Amino acid sequence: MGKPTKKVLEICNLKFEDFKKIHSIDESDVFVSHFGELSQEMVNDISIETEEKMINSGDKKVVVKKAFNILVEGLQNIRLHGGRDSNNVQTSCLVIVQNKQNYKILFGNLIPNKIITLISSKIELINSSNLDQIKEMYVATLTNGIISKKGGAGLGFITMAMKSKNNLDFNFEAIDSEISCFSVELTLNRV
Repeated sequence: MGKPTKKVLEICNLKFEDFKKIHSIDESDVFVSHFGELSQEMVNDISIETEEKMINSGDKKVVVKKAFNILVEGLQNIRLHGGRDSNNVQTSCLVIVQNKQNYKILFGNLIPNKIITLISSKIELINSSNLDQIKEMYVATLTNGIISKKGGAGLGFITMAMKSKNNLDFNFEAIDSEISCFSVELTLNRV
């Protein structure tokens, strides 16, 4: 396994620092975090670890199930669709912060610049829709039968918005002319 480029490390670190500042987070608030490449085994391990920690924190089963679904979708999106830097490394990050009212979840990964418009328009459509419309999008996407070459049906962002019942905040930070660091943040209410 190679090392990410210096620029990728710099941008990802800034993304995390901005996330901490925006939400007034100190290290003790971080519930789960991951930085680096993702394998299927790591997706499973992170998801199970998070689920167990949430149960031990006293979260209701419905909240744990929603978080698990969001986490699996977000991590699978990164694993299957995340871009690679010039060292051929697929860098990603996950940060989950817990407070009394909610979980703040941040996913970050590299993407080719050529798909920024596609991702932006998809998330903007989801964010401009109400919950019933998002559920309709989910059913329509699920039943259209189109599965990508990488095994996805385009349900990731829809599922994350539907389960969290909150908008997806997203951002792109250019690394170079080919790739950017893409981040998506959401809130899952605990109460």
